[in-house]
Amino acid sequence: MGLIVDFGRALGQMGDPRFLRVLFGSLALTIVALALVFWAVMLTLGWILPGTVTLPWVGQVSFVDDLVSWAAVGLMLALSVFLMVPVAAGVVGFFLDAIAAAVEARHYPALPPVTDLPIGQQIGDALRFAGIVAGVNIVAFALYLAFPPLAPVIFVLLNGYLLGREYFQLVAARRLGFAAATAMGKRHFWRIWIAGILMAVPLTIPILNLFVPIFGVAVFTHQFHRLS
Repeated sequence: MGLIVDFGRALGQMGDPRFLRVLFGSLALTIVALALVFWAVMLTLGWILPGTVTLPWVGQVSFVDDLVSWAAVGLMLALSVFLMVPVAAGVVGFFLDAIAAAVEARHYPALPPVTDLPIGQQIGDALRFAGIVAGVNIVAFALYLAFPPLAPVIFVLLNGYLLGREYFQLVAARRLGFAAATAMGKRHFWRIWIAGILMAVPLTIPILNLFVPIFGVAVFTHQFHRLS
């Protein structure tokens, strides 16, 4: 019941100007990050593929690299669902403190202020989070291909675990430090995983998935204060 209440509170604050500033900022960075990934893939293909190939009885053919490039475009569009998860998760990590602070200012105004984390640590945490999510999803992509009917279930369970664990620890670490936050996350493992699963479901829906990381930080801020 408490989880439903926390979801409702987080949803009710999505129109907060501080949330919207984070949304627009993370949206811009997400688009840039995805564009850079796409550019890197296309540039790599341009280096690998020959400009022309010679076929028996046909001679030189120059459109092969174009065909493969267009196929790469289609592949990147298909993979964007999976790429969006680590990219959006990592990007919102840069704004995590602002979201948690907005939730606490509205719902927990009596709390003492937290010590601002150094910008270097914030960047490091965001990159670490994105790297973990990206690495695990790259490995899991083989499972998606090997068991296509189970791919949605694997995706939701896996990313629900990652999002729940990482967001809860990052939120809790603002007030407890990472060691105590990790210990607290282990004590409430199943509750945090269930909350993460509920957030992972809409990650596959374009546009809506941009809101999920912000919503997730807000929910886990409420969860942290409820469980502590």
